[in-house]
Amino acid sequence: MANEFPKCRRTTWADVDRWSDTIAARVRDLNKIPETIVALTRGGWVPGRLLADRLGVRRMVSIRAQHWGVTATPSGKAELTEGLSGPVDGHSVLVVDDITDTGESLELASAAVLKARARQVESAAFLHIGHSKFIPTYYAEEIPRDAWVWVVFPWNYWEDLATLAGRAYAEAHSVDGARKILAQRCRLEVPAADVERVILEARP
Repeated sequence: MANEFPKCRRTTWADVDRWSDTIAARVRDLNKIPETIVALTRGGWVPGRLLADRLGVRRMVSIRAQHWGVTATPSGKAELTEGLSGPVDGHSVLVVDDITDTGESLELASAAVLKARARQVESAAFLHIGHSKFIPTYYAEEIPRDAWVWVVFPWNYWEDLATLAGRAYAEAHSVDGARKILAQRCRLEVPAADVERVILEARP
């Protein structure tokens, strides 16, 4: 992460359900239910599946666009590292990710789907950050650029906690100290047992 201890927002499954309902309703209102959903791995897997369920879409395809390390590739840009797992030729497609921060991953994936001769390509993200250069067709909530936070989704809680708690523990040398750093600098309140778990799992 650009910041050692970024301000965080931990989201819940209730948030996820609300975002899913919001996007699905907008797609239905416009009568643009896709034939295929393309989910970005890994962040778009769960959102894609939830939208497929709500929209009655039975076909899902994956594509992988990622930043190496925690948030960046060596070049600082998102890169497509795995192509489409199935054909989309002639299909109406909804490309799904969890968030557009830089927007590069969703933009790359949408371009790849278009290049694969999809008939129609739209995009969706649960959260859209105002500084993103790419604006998805649908999003459930916008985070203003001056209110940027690192969003901790339910599906990446343990991964993010391992990174942040590891840094905090290295500085504080205790579980309680690590929790205080997370609470004060990241605004992330987590149980001591969770911090203990990720610290123990990180040990050789």
